[in-house]
Amino acid sequence: MSLFKNRRQAGELLGRSLQTLPALQGMTDLLVVGLPRGGVPVAYEVAQKIRAGLDVLIVRKLGVPGHEELAMGAIASGGIQVLNRDVLDSLSISEKEIEQIAAQEEREIFRRNSLYRDGKPEINVRGKVVIVVDDGLATGSTMRAAVQTLRKDQPKLLIVAVPVAPASICQQVRRCVDELVCLHTPENFLSVGLWYDEFEQTSDEEVGELLQSAKMWPKPVESSRIEGISAKNVPSAELSV
Repeated sequence: MSLFKNRRQAGELLGRSLQTLPALQGMTDLLVVGLPRGGVPVAYEVAQKIRAGLDVLIVRKLGVPGHEELAMGAIASGGIQVLNRDVLDSLSISEKEIEQIAAQEEREIFRRNSLYRDGKPEINVRGKVVIVVDDGLATGSTMRAAVQTLRKDQPKLLIVAVPVAPASICQQVRRCVDELVCLHTPENFLSVGLWYDEFEQTSDEEVGELLQSAKMWPKPVESSRIEGISAKNVPSAELSV
């Protein structure tokens, strides 16, 4: 049984939950960072709800050769690499294979950075309250690579927010961040897409359009603060913090 109609609706619900997160109350200089491509529609709605800026960080899964949907790790902008040693050891994947796949994904990171950023400087999170958003977590590799990349630039607060993920993966990711918010942690998780009615691949064009649209929002100012909403208006959901 699905939990969300689509990524945009999931983002709206996630944004409403973040409005009541104690760690965000009274905070300023908020930045929502979406993980392309599927995380960007979710992040767009979150950023609107909490009146934050929107940016992206390119992170690529390192798929197992011949079984690309199975992640053996992830790589992010700046050369950060996270490897799943359990998968690597169980499948006897060589260092050479890892290097070849990583090099291929680095080229894709470069392509997407050129496409999405359009000459814009690299993401700047220093001293900001950063909320990293994806459409869900499966193995957590891509999110952990993103977190490691962002940590280098010393954000004031680093929060991960996702609509759905396994409880065990939430526990792993929570150790790397200041706060983690996950609306649902189903027991029989299987895959992220299982929990959406509509889960078509997000296109480069849609990512570009959302980022361009976000540029038109009134610029967040230092004096703006999160305004909580009453508990009776928050949808019933599991909130992991």
